[in-house]
Amino acid sequence: MKIVLFCQNPYAFGILEPIMQVLKEKDYEYLWFVNEPIKDKFPFKNEPFTSNMNEVKEFKSDAIFVPGNEVPYYLRGLKVQIFHGFAGEKKGHFRIRHYFDLYLTQGPFFTRKFLELKKKYKDFEVLETGWPKIDIYGKELHKYDSEKTALLSKYDACKIVLYAPTFSPSLTSGGFLIDEFKELAKNKEYLILVKFHDLMSVELIESYKQLATENENIIVEEERNIIKFLLMADIMISDTSSVVYEFLLLDKPVITFKSSSKNIQWDDSKEYKNLSDKIKSNLTEDNFREQRQQIVSEYHPYNDGKSAERMVEAVSIYIIENGVPEKRKLSFLRRLKIHKIFGK
Repeated sequence: MKIVLFCQNPYAFGILEPIMQVLKEKDYEYLWFVNEPIKDKFPFKNEPFTSNMNEVKEFKSDAIFVPGNEVPYYLRGLKVQIFHGFAGEKKGHFRIRHYFDLYLTQGPFFTRKFLELKKKYKDFEVLETGWPKIDIYGKELHKYDSEKTALLSKYDACKIVLYAPTFSPSLTSGGFLIDEFKELAKNKEYLILVKFHDLMSVELIESYKQLATENENIIVEEERNIIKFLLMADIMISDTSSVVYEFLLLDKPVITFKSSSKNIQWDDSKEYKNLSDKIKSNLTEDNFREQRQQIVSEYHPYNDGKSAERMVEAVSIYIIENGVPEKRKLSFLRRLKIHKIFGK
């Protein structure tokens, strides 16, 4: 098979990397498409990649893995939606844009909803495979243990607190928690790692960088792939971000502020205060542990580290049974939108 790994945003790199490893093992030919504005952030410069859509056309792929919302209808190959997170409550997560032939879902919660949509639209398939970005949970759960130990020793701290807010201006807690983190930093038992979304406002990032210069135990992390920090952290602070679910799947406590989730199974506050007290109680009492298990069973029950393998296998079987589509049929307006984004 010939595969395109399709990236419109930097978050796609960490999602698609496990699939690339499976493709290498199977000796399948692959090509990364990296949108021009994010080309400098692409971490796999020694891999085959292009930002030229004509080169993608000439590649004549059999399948295209897409963690984003759009893919050119005119490209050859099975167009496969693999999603960029777990936040089903976010606007658009279950919107059918008609660009995809196959939806590979993360767990039963998502599968049920897309199967309902399949009955309605009748022009795509749905299979549950798990999500490749967190295959590392099953394969290398303790990969960063020694780095965590070294960090805690360096800062003479006991616990790592990760702050990972969403970037959305209407949902982010970033501008409201600065004073809370300033207060929290007085407790030197905590090492506070701040990891922002790639699209977070520059002003907010600078505010926290300033806070970090004033407090030795606050670090604003620049590394793109958040998985490392999820594995190292003892507790996470957030709001309405899909990374909340990625952390819950590690069976560790989460605190959110004004989350818009419709299925809150963790400590959520409707006021931007008492952060220190909440961290202490969640680390010592962990009253939401049983509720977290509901998230695991519904959102991502796979802990074998083989979601990427299942995705590649699902695509291979689909193509054997149905062939390779030359292009995707779309309405005039949908085609026009694709032309505006990617050209003809």
